[in-house]
Amino acid sequence: FYSWFYNNGFGLSHRNPGVHRQILFTTVGWFVGYHLIKHAEYVHAKRDRELFEYVRQHPEDFKIKEKKRIGELLEDFYPIR
Repeated sequence: FYSWFYNNGFGLSHRNPGVHRQILFTTVGWFVGYHLIKHAEYVHAKRDRELFEYVRQHPEDFKIKEKKRIGELLEDFYPIR
C-alpha cells in the first residue's frame, strides 16, 4: 500500500515527476489548446458569414452614412488665459 500511495500508480513521487511526464502534459495541453482555438475560429467564421449574409440581404437597415470632415467633428477652440 505504501508504494502505491508514494508512487501514485505512475512509478514516480510527486516531488520528482520527471521529464517524460512534463513532456506528456505539455503535449496534451498543446493538443487540447490547438483544437479549442480551431473550434473557436470556426464558430466566429460561421457567425461572420451569417452576419454578412444578413447585411447583404437587408441593405436598407445598413445605409452608408456621409463622411464628415474633421472640422465638423471638433468643437471650436477658445484658449483660456
